[in-house]
Amino acid sequence: MKKRAFVPEKLDVENFIKDEAILEGEWPASGLARFAASAAPERPADGWPPVRWRLQGQLREQRRADPQLWLQVEARGGVWLTCQRCLQPVEESLDASRWFQFVGSEDEAASLDADSEDDVLALPRHLDARELIEDELLLALPLVPRHETCPEPLRAPAVEAADEDAGAGEARPNPFAKLAALKKGGPPQ
Repeated sequence: MKKRAFVPEKLDVENFIKDEAILEGEWPASGLARFAASAAPERPADGWPPVRWRLQGQLREQRRADPQLWLQVEARGGVWLTCQRCLQPVEESLDASRWFQFVGSEDEAASLDADSEDDVLALPRHLDARELIEDELLLALPLVPRHETCPEPLRAPAVEAADEDAGAGEARPNPFAKLAALKKGGPPQ
């Protein structure tokens, strides 16, 4: 039997899984537009290492039922994000791995997904695995990127320093005093 050729951008999911095929490769990080958009301005994605990825189909036999269709998605890459403490670039390594089960309909996927730790999706005719891999990388991004120890000392925000200088000799009006006066029916002070 002739072995089928699969393309990640238009993956025939059912046949890929039934053949228990494996696809792997790498793409430039800048070629994944949404992923590249997360870059720190000082370190654009065209300088990042390539994203390495792997797809593997698996049929899981069951008693008295058709085999289950599973797809494993793995992706690894490096990214430069903006540290949320010092606002300087910080390098993060990403490693994503997830299993997806494919079923016959959206209704079946919705009912099974609620009880499963893995994602359950309706079986499409074709799937853009490139988008799926990019989604997994985006989900692997840290919520708050930061250095373990920031390379530069942290500075107080300029706004706080300006407020301290301006308020050194005069009392600031209480904004709630105006609100209280309005509630009593009087003119704001």
